Amino acid sequence: MARIPRDPPAPTDRRKLASLRLVWARALRYPGHVLAAFVALCVSSAATLGIPYGFKRVIDRGFSSGVDPHAVSASFHYLLMLVLVLAAATATRFWFVSWIGARVVSDLRTEVQDNLLTLSPRFFEENRPSEIASRLTSDTAIVEEVVSATVSLALRNLFTLIGGISYMVVLSPKLAGLLILGLPIVVAPILLLGRRVRAFSRSSQDSIAGVGTTATEILGAMRVVQAFGQEGREAGRMRVAVEAVFAVSKRRFGVRAIMTAAVIGLLFSAVTLILWIGAIDVAEGRMTGGTIAAFVLTAGLVTGSFGALAEVWGDILRGSGAASRLGELIAARPEITAPAQPIALPRPATGAIAFDRVTFRYPTRPDRAALEAFSLAIAPGETVAVVGPSGAGKSTLFQLAERFYDPQEGRVLLDGVALPDADPAAIRARIALVPQETVIFAASARDNLRYGRWDADDAAIWAAAEAANAADFLRELPEGLETFLGEGGARLSGGQRQRLAIARALLRDAPLLLLDEATSALDAESERLVQDALERLMRGRTTIVIAHRLATVRAADRIIVMDKGRIVEEGRHETLQAGGGIYARLARLQFESL
Repeated sequence: MARIPRDPPAPTDRRKLASLRLVWARALRYPGHVLAAFVALCVSSAATLGIPYGFKRVIDRGFSSGVDPHAVSASFHYLLMLVLVLAAATATRFWFVSWIGARVVSDLRTEVQDNLLTLSPRFFEENRPSEIASRLTSDTAIVEEVVSATVSLALRNLFTLIGGISYMVVLSPKLAGLLILGLPIVVAPILLLGRRVRAFSRSSQDSIAGVGTTATEILGAMRVVQAFGQEGREAGRMRVAVEAVFAVSKRRFGVRAIMTAAVIGLLFSAVTLILWIGAIDVAEGRMTGGTIAAFVLTAGLVTGSFGALAEVWGDILRGSGAASRLGELIAARPEITAPAQPIALPRPATGAIAFDRVTFRYPTRPDRAALEAFSLAIAPGETVAVVGPSGAGKSTLFQLAERFYDPQEGRVLLDGVALPDADPAAIRARIALVPQETVIFAASARDNLRYGRWDADDAAIWAAAEAANAADFLRELPEGLETFLGEGGARLSGGQRQRLAIARALLRDAPLLLLDEATSALDAESERLVQDALERLMRGRTTIVIAHRLATVRAADRIIVMDKGRIVEEGRHETLQAGGGIYARLARLQFESL
């Protein structure tokens, strides 16, 4: 799975708007709304083009000799009717187009998020979550603006342009021909500068994502920033990111300004010259005053429409760039998938797990093996503690057991079935994980607890909380289980967060427990409560413990000592401590102070 590109090659003219097909395909899911918007768009454009004809009737019938008052009144009635039709059609078009824009963006956000949830951890190692979040927010906002306003404006002006030129041909083929001949001169700047606008638009969005990433990082580490007095440095780093956005934006709207000025200047110059010729025709009697008035109004509408098209072209290209960034997230495919015909895991589940000559290298560190010809079989109900220096490969065992990655060589088996042969969802349903860094969602205590089993009732939730020594502090919360725990569990202490994670794992009631024990940073009382909860959690389950505490190591059926991706020692605590190897050295460093 490759990193999503940030600076792809510049597209060809044929492909530069292809990304908008992503948006169009989702809009077509609502054909009734699209049809209603299209009809309203046609009616509003037709009403707009009917106004010059109304003025032609008024001038020719109201300012000539032998005026018929009824004819003049009828002409003004016609104009008033057009205004009412135009108002109603414009409001209808606005509502339906806005609905389509909001609906398409909602669908895109949901589709992107649904696809992201299927991707393997490697994707999020190679692509910053803050950048992905920026695409879900700022890019979708651009797409909504383009669909709700820009595309509608472009289509309306396009219809007005085509209809206006057709009407001008009817009014005066000679003048209309001269106007049409000048259009290629106006189109040239759009074609020449449009590609640069799109490139700058994409660069601008990437820069905005960088601002979001920097802001998220600084705000998330605010205590550390202030504790070390680095406010000035971080403010400078943010200024650099913001100025980068401004620099790209200047280039983008500078090119757009040049393009707009060139189009409007050329177009209105051409119209002025053409109307000069028309005025001469009126003076010589070859054209009526009403006809030249209608031609002038229609030419104004045509030139205004063409100028608006030149102006929104940059926005459409910007929306295309945003759509392409969203399309990359939708197109990303997971490396870890269920086979076409997955093998069902045997029942009843026992939690037996085996690593058979596994060699694994992380995609981000291909030059170094995290595991090298690693073999380990863990029997049902057995507790195995894994110890070793940092970088020995301990956490990699958890990553492979959950099938977040597949090894390059060897196999991992759960209850006798090789993981690639089974459905990943079925594998993970048999595993409960208590990570070292507890994850608490910005939700209620109830939702955080039942994350282990979403259909659990209150009785099961409280039973798990009691077993995890979490019931007392949960009852003391202002609203009990309905209490909002804050971002990252900000309303809880470290020990309370850890016990809540243990209760979550108890509620899952899975046969295989992966326990990255994290009690080293807790005070003595919290550590005792957490350790007691861990012992209850481990009973009757196959358990792999990345051990940090002596009590867990001593209670284990086996201790595995790892170094450089291999097992270097194996046995019980007393045997290994007497052996004088790596375990004995780690025991002296970690345990003798207890």
